[in-house]
Amino acid sequence: MSIERVRVIDSHTGGEPTRVVIEGGPDLGSGTAAERLRRFREEHDSFRNAVVNEPRGSDVIVGALLFDSADPSCTAGVIFFNNVGYLGMCGHGTIGLAATLAYLGRIGPGVHRIETPAGIVTAELLADGRVTVENVPSYRLAADVAVDVPGYGAVTGDIAWGGNWFFLVEKHPFAITAAERPELMRFTTAVRHALAQHPIVIPDGGEVDHIELFVPSNDPTINSKNYVLCPGFAYDRSPCGTGTSAKLACLHAVGKLAEGETWRQQGVIGSHFDGSYRMEGECVIPRITGSAFVNADSIQIFNSDDPFCMGIKP
Repeated sequence: MSIERVRVIDSHTGGEPTRVVIEGGPDLGSGTAAERLRRFREEHDSFRNAVVNEPRGSDVIVGALLFDSADPSCTAGVIFFNNVGYLGMCGHGTIGLAATLAYLGRIGPGVHRIETPAGIVTAELLADGRVTVENVPSYRLAADVAVDVPGYGAVTGDIAWGGNWFFLVEKHPFAITAAERPELMRFTTAVRHALAQHPIVIPDGGEVDHIELFVPSNDPTINSKNYVLCPGFAYDRSPCGTGTSAKLACLHAVGKLAEGETWRQQGVIGSHFDGSYRMEGECVIPRITGSAFVNADSIQIFNSDDPFCMGIKP
């Protein structure tokens, strides 16, 4: 029998959990975040499964493997992962990472550069504990894409990049309430499966693996509510940072949100992010502000005699 210990810190951002691996993770060598991600996927995928899936985790948890970036201008590097694979970028996870680094005493208020596989982002720790993430360049790729969804008919949405690929739908039969969550899951899952059969050419061979629904809010302080289906078929408890970034790109594309104007996006459980953007060439640079709270600092035990030591695959 051998015992290995992995230190993780758990937080939630607007209700969506992030689990940051602080010590005991795999050695991914040197190079860029994208190069280390490739090694992670090819050589250490069992570690991903062990950290976020049952019996230690659940399909909701987003993991974050912390590493020292080779870029001297970066405070840290991070690779985000979930129950089925890896994420180019994660907005709520970056907010959670900043809260975790603050809890550890590694950062104070100010702007910190973070290397991710999707590019370098910044996380500004504000004096009140909130975090503003300036995300990767985002844009709308296609508008009014119609997909035939069995059982529901034609569903039309926009395809946009916000650090991950999204199919954003505003015309649907839901009010996006907590009571509707089972049907929201069935509908977005059906859309996801139908979209996978739709011939859409995505740059660099990417996949549109996030489905995002919107409705106007009845709250005058909130611009809209959303429901986001993530790649592992769990819904995002937060308003989704990369999803809000994709939304900002679509709003810019149709002239509904000016540069620097604030858009308040609420998620299905009621938490919200404040979003705005600046322009860089033809792309928007989103800024997403939210709060995260550390709720566990623990040691995970990896016992070689445990038949489920490396997790249960979903």
